[in-house]
This record gives sequence, structure tokens and C-alpha cells, in this order.
Amino acid sequence: MSLSTLDPPLVTLTTDFGARDTYVGVMKGVMLGIAPNLRIVDLAHDIPPQDIQTAAYHVSVAAPHFPKGTIHVVVVDPGVGTERRAIVVETMRALYVAPDNGVLTWILESETPRRVVELTDSAYWLDDVSSTFHGRDIFAPVAAHIAAGVPFEQLGQPGADPMRLPVSLVTRDEDGSIDGQVQHIDHFGNAITNIPRTTVLEQQGDPADYHVRVAGRDIGSIATTYAGGAEGDPLALFGSAGFLEIAVRAGDAASQLGLHRGTHVKLIYQGG
Repeated sequence: MSLSTLDPPLVTLTTDFGARDTYVGVMKGVMLGIAPNLRIVDLAHDIPPQDIQTAAYHVSVAAPHFPKGTIHVVVVDPGVGTERRAIVVETMRALYVAPDNGVLTWILESETPRRVVELTDSAYWLDDVSSTFHGRDIFAPVAAHIAAGVPFEQLGQPGADPMRLPVSLVTRDEDGSIDGQVQHIDHFGNAITNIPRTTVLEQQGDPADYHVRVAGRDIGSIATTYAGGAEGDPLALFGSAGFLEIAVRAGDAASQLGLHRGTHVKLIYQGG
């Protein structure tokens, strides 16, 4: 049986196709032609072109907020037309339809995969498959067939574990300090790190016991809101996704501090 039991079924779309062209609309047209009662949510389409890591981050922080049984379609696919696999991954919570290129890395860190199916049965694709638009020709029709009730294990053959991108680990020093790095720059210029709030609480129990150092600058203790500092000054706080963020009140932290994905961030323990 398929995990997708929502009525009407729900599909999210995450791509790097942008809004200027018809690519996203065509994918929706294909899906609605197969499953007319489908509900479709646009998760994000302004992923930087070919940026698999950014797509992986967005899907991982968004997916927990959708109902169980949601079908998440992720098409950021610089290897389209090559030998890279097309897969469906089932977890306890959702189904993920995507190229096997690491775009599900963060999902697989937080959700245990129950089954993986490699999409090899072309009966569930469009008749004329291009070498440049598998979002339309493979991923959209597959998601729609699942939504229409086709058990996803019928769409191909059992697959091996999906590819994963290298994951930067959060480390702890003997003195209680914590080291991490920026994993994403959002639309506002906030630098979202890979340091979860739970790690800080598990380490010492009180975020106020830390000072944050980034880009060679001590920006003080951890605030609770974006208004926790003077206008134009950098600050750190735990954002809505549960990770430590570097922000500038009424400003752009990434531009002001020269932050980028991979920038080192250190939480220096100040407690006794």
C-alpha cells in the first residue's frame, strides 16, 4: 500500500525552475491530468540553479509541517539525462520523489527510510521522455500516479540507500564550547547554522551561558528575538527551524559580516 492516504491527496513541489518560465506550471498540468483532485503546494521554486544542498535544507525544515502521507516532489537535478537514479523514498511520515543526487540528505538524517524504489517502470512516465526535463516527464507523473492510488512499489524495483551529501558535524570542545558552521543564507540575509537548539540545551542547559563568535567577531550572547539588539548590530538567536542564526537587526547579516555557507561559528562557553 502507498503511505499517501490523504483525501484529496497533497503534493508539494520544490524546484530551481523559478517563476519566469512555464516549467512549474507544466509539471502541475501533467499531475492534474492524471489526478484531477490533487492539491499542490509550491514549497519553493527559487532555489539557486543546481544548488542541491539548499534544496535539501528547505525540504528538511518544511516537511515536518505537512500532514502525514504528503508526497514531496523535489526537482533540483543537474544530472538530468545522465545515469543518476530517479527514486521514491518512503519514511514513516511522507513520500519523497526526487533524483538520487543527495537532495534528500537532510530528510534522511531526520527520518528513517522504510523503503526505496528506483523508478524504472516507464509505464508511469510520459510517453516521450526528454533528456532535459525529467520533472515533467518522470517525477510529476510518478507523483500523480501515487496520489491516484498506485502503490509506489509498483513504479520500479527496490533500490539501494539514496546518495547523501557530506554532512558537517557540530563538535564540542573540552571546555564546553560548540563549533558549527553556516548551512544556509535566507532571503533576509540571515545566516542559519547547523547548530540546533537541542545541542546547546543538552550541553549546558542555558543558552545565556554562551557568547557567539563568527567571522572573527564576538557578537555577544544569544538573543531571543530579532529585536534583541540595536539596529544595524549583529546578533544570534534560535530561529523557527530550531537552528542558531546570525542576523542583523534591520539589516543583512550575510552581506555585512561576509558570511557564506561553510563559515565557521563558535559558541564559547562562559559558564562556571
